[in-house]
Amino acid sequence: MHFIEWYPRGYGVAFKIKEKLFETQSKYQRIEIYETEGFGKLLVLEGTVQLVEQGEESYHEPLVHPALLAHPNPRRVLIIGGGDGGTLREVLKHKTVEKAVMVEIDEMVVETSKIYLGIDRGAFEDPRAEVIIGDGMEYVKNTKEKLDVIIVDSTDPVGPAKQLFSEEFYRTAYNVLNDDGILITQAGSVYLFTNELLDAHKAMNSVFDKVYYFSFPVIGYASPWSFLVGVKGNIDFTKIDLKRAEGLELIYYDPERHETLFQMPKYVRDLLEGKLKL
Repeated sequence: MHFIEWYPRGYGVAFKIKEKLFETQSKYQRIEIYETEGFGKLLVLEGTVQLVEQGEESYHEPLVHPALLAHPNPRRVLIIGGGDGGTLREVLKHKTVEKAVMVEIDEMVVETSKIYLGIDRGAFEDPRAEVIIGDGMEYVKNTKEKLDVIIVDSTDPVGPAKQLFSEEFYRTAYNVLNDDGILITQAGSVYLFTNELLDAHKAMNSVFDKVYYFSFPVIGYASPWSFLVGVKGNIDFTKIDLKRAEGLELIYYDPERHETLFQMPKYVRDLLEGKLKL
């Protein structure tokens, strides 16, 4: 038995499956949990791999720590999506964080993850954490709070999640960030979602003071996987606070080799910088 996620152009990522543990249709999507042969449990939403239990840190660590270590004092953090709890767990490793709000639209993802995955490792019960079931874009539009870091842990930049990669969303997010603030988002497969990456980069570039991009090899995804960073103010995302990185117990992202994040394939870099056209 196997599970295959098909990407554009006939490219697939496959896992050998021992058994299906759970399946349901929520208000928003089909949720499945599998037991794989070599990577523990597999979470699938609407046919797309969200994480594998053994290796999920290869996604959550680069999504969280570069941004929080680049920010001079990240106290208030917003997570949009991330219902499995992995991003929240990594955010709460930082002692500077006083409050982390996670806004997930699908309550069933949170409940299923608690029962079958447990990768939050107690983060949902942390007194600094607040979990809100709702629309992340609406939350950003309506919040009165000022934020230091916004992390978009959404599904791929196609279909329903596409609004989270729009200029409208980035402009709204920019306005709720403090004078020095960071927004980071996953932005899909470098090779297979290149057009979507370019579109999101263009939208972010029209709003934020500085925009950075990087890639990271993520287990279970069509890697390398891309990430976009929008900076409000004078933060230099190429520099991080190594002192605050001590004790974070990281597996994949290496703060001492932070500069290696920016090794994007040349043709993709040229596309992003306008030196090359598709």
